[in-house]
Amino acid sequence: MDSYGFHDGNIYNLLESRYFRARHDINHGLQMHSSLIRRLSQENELEGHQGCVNSIAWNSTGSLLISGSDDTRMNIWSYNGRKLLHSIDTGHSANIFCTKFIPETSDELVVSGAGDAEVRLFNLSRLSGIGPDDNAIAPTAVYQCHTRRVKKLAVEVGNPNVVWSASEDGTLRQHDFREGASCPPAGSSPQECRNVLLDLRCGAKRSLPDPPRQTLALKSCDISASRPHLLLVGGSDAFARLYDRRMLPPLTSCRKRMPPPPCVNYFCPMHLSERGRSGLHLTHVTFSPSGDEVLLSYSGEHVYLMNVNHAGGGAMRYASGDASKLMTFNPILNGLELQPPPSVVYKGSLCFKSNVASVLEKCRKLVQIAEKCLEGSNYYEGIEACNEVLDRYGHDIGPAIRHDCLCTRAGLLLKRKWKNDVHMAIRDCYNARRIDSSSFRALYYMSEALSQLGKYKEALEFAVAAQSVVPSNIEIAELIDNLQKNLAAAEAEKTNKANDGPLRSESHSGRALSLSDILYRSEANSDASQDGPTSEREDSDYDEELELDFETSISGDEGREIEPNTLHGSLNLRIHRRGDSTRETSCVNGSCGSPSSSQNDRKPYQPETVIDMKQRFVGHCNVGTDIKQASFLGQRGEYVASGSDDGRWFIWEKQTGRLIKMLLGDEAVVNCVQCHPFDCVVATSGIDNTIKIWSPTASVPSIVTGGSAGPETSNVLEAMESNQHRLSHNREVILPFELLERFRMHEFTEGTLHPLECAQS
Repeated sequence: MDSYGFHDGNIYNLLESRYFRARHDINHGLQMHSSLIRRLSQENELEGHQGCVNSIAWNSTGSLLISGSDDTRMNIWSYNGRKLLHSIDTGHSANIFCTKFIPETSDELVVSGAGDAEVRLFNLSRLSGIGPDDNAIAPTAVYQCHTRRVKKLAVEVGNPNVVWSASEDGTLRQHDFREGASCPPAGSSPQECRNVLLDLRCGAKRSLPDPPRQTLALKSCDISASRPHLLLVGGSDAFARLYDRRMLPPLTSCRKRMPPPPCVNYFCPMHLSERGRSGLHLTHVTFSPSGDEVLLSYSGEHVYLMNVNHAGGGAMRYASGDASKLMTFNPILNGLELQPPPSVVYKGSLCFKSNVASVLEKCRKLVQIAEKCLEGSNYYEGIEACNEVLDRYGHDIGPAIRHDCLCTRAGLLLKRKWKNDVHMAIRDCYNARRIDSSSFRALYYMSEALSQLGKYKEALEFAVAAQSVVPSNIEIAELIDNLQKNLAAAEAEKTNKANDGPLRSESHSGRALSLSDILYRSEANSDASQDGPTSEREDSDYDEELELDFETSISGDEGREIEPNTLHGSLNLRIHRRGDSTRETSCVNGSCGSPSSSQNDRKPYQPETVIDMKQRFVGHCNVGTDIKQASFLGQRGEYVASGSDDGRWFIWEKQTGRLIKMLLGDEAVVNCVQCHPFDCVVATSGIDNTIKIWSPTASVPSIVTGGSAGPETSNVLEAMESNQHRLSHNREVILPFELLERFRMHEFTEGTLHPLECAQS
């Protein structure tokens, strides 16, 4: 695919463009240019931590890097010298998950958040020594009001007085340094810290149609650099939420649970919005440098790009039920086009419209390449060719080429069968039918897609419609015959289940819970995990509850290969009933209030509209940790990067979703990827105790790069397919047989395995 070129051309094109765009900042375009990204290689390895490095962040000028680790130390590194300046013993009693420089403080104030539910502020000017080994310092402030792990911190550009902390207790708190140096621990009397900006303890949704009922265990948050009043949060469900801080209610205490405040926008890919799957949650959310886009990274899923839509247009919205309507034969959802073509030609590229004829010819050749791949087995290359046509030249091609490309990509996706490929194929078939409602290929592939999802009745409708277009086609006749058989078998199985229902329900009441029942019984499994001693402080949302704390670990120090899909670490299980009728709050039908509230006072829940994806980035694996980041690279955010559970990290072209670089960055897992503010330099960290610094120092460009041990030799497609296999089988958890038996017999009431260092989810 190298011959297709990239949206930013080459260095010569970039320099030449200065003559045509006098106001164009050449430095912004040059920082993360494709020719430089393809030469990225490991330049340095920063040593100084004794545990997994869970957090890295640059200061505003890029002169310093701050990191936080499982060793509970916070390190400050020099960018120019690539050396450790200070190593601070923070006093945290659990893993540090987030660290930040406070803006406009001359980089003297730094803050950390950790698994002990505390946020700690430090003033570096009070360091007792000048070397990394002589840095005794007491925190300037300690905020202990959270009840569960603090997973992310956010700061506002230009604001030196406030930091925001997102916690798995379901609250986002605003800590103002001017109001007090510290706060009392959670549960102390009186506990009147009025710093809760967002109370989402009744904010999580199983699916779009369902009202929020459960605790939204916050995993990530971000504040827009261009519009600081916009706040983005993500956690233990599928929906990222955008809030306008100017529209939020006043700060409150956590004594009484409040209904979740209305948000400006929800973000979620349509195919993830109505599944209600256990374990689906966000590990990272972030704004683009311009603030016009957001990036979402899902556990057990891919990375998705959305438009913020702050101006009221430019993003595709959908409502409850649209995902189901998409799979019915009744065509066209309110005339809506899913995943529309780019609204404008990419700003950093040359003007493709100057030669429309050559563009059309190039697109025809790409479609021909994709059709040949459809006949063979190189589905990935064919999909890349289609992406090139649809995402880069969307405005320059006519409906005929667009229709053929959509249908071809749908067929390729159905044959490749990576996670959610079938849903992407349904999108393409829908858009192809908007161009030609009687398209045989669109109808045929739609039927195949629905058949793969087990929706045989709907698939049969599309197959019959396709047969009416081309009656003599043998393939469609065979497809109809198979669908009729599958539909009959499904109806027979449904009848048998109905007849056996009473008998099965009697036997079910006496059976032991399986491991799957235990691990996935609660939809909000993430907000009951890995809290250790603090988990007992959290109130339950249900009268009958199973609490599961499962902390997995991968040790980078053991020097052994880790078995895939194997969890290591500590596990706490409590099965009990809570029937306290005096609880302050409850969450019913999407509202939080007193248990004695009249049912008549509650209004029917009205599901929100949600902003859909506009690009998907695939190839990495995110199942092992809940701190895995996805980041924009460069001041213009033209590229997207993410860590992976296979020890690699990936870089994609944002516009087309095309993989541009795969790099080996860790022995086990890469979690953090942070681009330097101005230079073509990236810092990464993960399970290893070190931080890797990457710069364009390779002698030749390539799509694959290794670490300090040398070049990466594995095949790119093999690595991506392996990651897809892990994504699709991430619930196949391997645990010791004795532990499984204790689960089955309900004997594991308060046991703990020996915990290792690195916190996972």
